Amino acid sequence: MGRLSRKGTGMAKICTLSILLSLLVPTPATRSPDCGGILTPAGLRYFAEVSKPHAESVLRQDLVVPASPSSFLTSPKPSSRNQINSVRVSELSLSLIPDSGLRLSIGADLSVSSSPSSPRGMRLSILADLHVEMNTEGNLELVTSACKPTLEEEQSSEEMGSKSSSSSELDKEINIDKICLEVSKLLLLPNERLISLSAQFPVTPSCQAQYLPLAAPVFSEQGITISLQTTFQVAGVAIPLPVSPVPFSMPEPVSSSPSHLTLAFSEHFYTSLFSALEMAGAFNMTLLSPLTTASMAEHIPQMGSLFQEDVPVVLQAVFRSSPRVVLEEDKAALRLFLTIQVGTGSPTFQSFLSISVDMTAGLLLSVADTRMMISAAGTEDVELSLAASNVGPVPAPVLEELFLATIREEVPAQTNVVLNEGVFLPHISSFTYTDVSVGIHKDYVSVSCNMEFQERPGVHSTKV
Repeated sequence: MGRLSRKGTGMAKICTLSILLSLLVPTPATRSPDCGGILTPAGLRYFAEVSKPHAESVLRQDLVVPASPSSFLTSPKPSSRNQINSVRVSELSLSLIPDSGLRLSIGADLSVSSSPSSPRGMRLSILADLHVEMNTEGNLELVTSACKPTLEEEQSSEEMGSKSSSSSELDKEINIDKICLEVSKLLLLPNERLISLSAQFPVTPSCQAQYLPLAAPVFSEQGITISLQTTFQVAGVAIPLPVSPVPFSMPEPVSSSPSHLTLAFSEHFYTSLFSALEMAGAFNMTLLSPLTTASMAEHIPQMGSLFQEDVPVVLQAVFRSSPRVVLEEDKAALRLFLTIQVGTGSPTFQSFLSISVDMTAGLLLSVADTRMMISAAGTEDVELSLAASNVGPVPAPVLEELFLATIREEVPAQTNVVLNEGVFLPHISSFTYTDVSVGIHKDYVSVSCNMEFQERPGVHSTKV
């Protein structure tokens, strides 16, 4: 997937991030967001849908076959008068409470009997309010703020007069307080997945990225908005990155998003990524060149007196300053500032010429699974200038004739080797991204997508 054209609703899909950023307590420059995302009402409905089988499994395990102290029953063995035979979760929904949190509603149908021949239907309803806090470890945590479970017998019209004794007895046997205390475990392990959001993800063997939440999420009608700061480690040590010249902000909302999730990445995020890779030495490269000392001597006469034998010429490139990413509407560009040493490599590398290179290449962005794929393509501008020489002055036209074609071809190609595996996007465990749309805008990139739950990668998935 290459760069995608901006769609009319593209700005709306991520704009509520600006609401969050305006509400954040001021933080030092080292603790400012460079990316973020919003889980939309559609994404919340999907999470509720895939949580339903999990909730049913937990209730069935704790009510039908209780085998541990974690059971929701007050006794490890069901009463001889009331045996819960089956549990079916017929309803599980999550709705947004703006400026507060979420409302969880669960309806479960129970089959209860005092003997195999006399089953009765019961309805367990759970209504709970939830919110998300940031704990002392800096992780997000789902917390229950209110909870009300009720148990009613499904009565026929002639039985509507009063609650049956079997329902009253079952009320005493189900530990209502424990259901409320552990109501979040009926969802799809939300706290474990929230912790996985801030896991370290590999970029290269020696470089890791980590997305850290800066505050508790903001809940609004548009969804759940989280601001994140990206940190990078090289060989296990956090590295300093350039400070963003402007705070990360998003455009105002104009409509709701049909996607489950929208992520947004600032221009500074991409510049920080390339700076981290440069600090890790990932872009130190040896360029393949067709030149030899004899072929260079045809353009630079002093080469003949310096080298009596014809040997291959080697180009070694390093960054003389950090790369920069520039985002414009529908266009991303990578600016590279290199020093290229020209020399011979046998028996050891010996430089006889040093060239300063400023070049700009287009960037193509796409998403595969939970990774953003980045590739350099289409070198736009290349400027060569002589930095140092042991073979006398070399005019700019000669530098271009000898090295321009190699630099245009090899630098983007070797940059893409470094970026080949892509960069993990913020995500939670067991979920991948589908139906992805990438939009490049002035100063930021938006990624709108649907989520797909994969219970075990490659084995089972739930897609809506």
